[in-house]
Amino acid sequence: EDTVGLDLGVLNFVYDSEGRTIDRLDLSDDRERLEREQRSLSRKQYESQNWEKQRRRVAKVHARMSNKKRDYKHKIAHFYATEYDAVFVEDLNVRSMLESDGNARNKAEVGWSDFRAILEHHCDKHGTHYVEVNPSGTTKECAECGAESDKPLWVREHSCPSCGFETDRDWNAALNVKSRGLSELGVVHSKGTPVETATSADTRSVSASRVVETGSSVLKERVALATSE
Repeated sequence: EDTVGLDLGVLNFVYDSEGRTIDRLDLSDDRERLEREQRSLSRKQYESQNWEKQRRRVAKVHARMSNKKRDYKHKIAHFYATEYDAVFVEDLNVRSMLESDGNARNKAEVGWSDFRAILEHHCDKHGTHYVEVNPSGTTKECAECGAESDKPLWVREHSCPSCGFETDRDWNAALNVKSRGLSELGVVHSKGTPVETATSADTRSVSASRVVETGSSVLKERVALATSE
């Protein structure tokens, strides 16, 4: 069966166990528009006719941003649910992460909890296994040998002092998520199996704009590329 582990992050929206990275959705233009509309609203006389018109403009921008984010998540979720037999993600306590880190805005906008709910819905719809695994130590643990090593957030590479395995820190985490997911399903799985695909420095990055424009088909192209390499 085809299975995949997903590491949900801030720098990338998704980094999966096949080395595919999916960018965060860029809403900078929408935020600028929202700020302009909000400034205009603040200059209107409260509850006047012009104020009410401007309030509706602000609400419209908010709604458009929310729709863009949900559509983006649905496209990504549809891809994983239809291309794989099982999808594994971390069972993250989003609230505690937001409260314990300075990247609260970024993590809130990423909307991990919402994405996981959407992903689970698509998996249920298409008969795909959806499994949430214990997230503890997925970044610290070496996907090759299982040894643990601490690394600060700014260190983006995983370099195991025990076995020498080196790869992107998020790819390493995604491989661990997959390994734990297979264990949850009762599949016998050796540590060395998935890491063979992680030795290449050439990951497959997918831009958010291409996902928005073409839907999940662009992600399928990456699977074809991986198969042909």
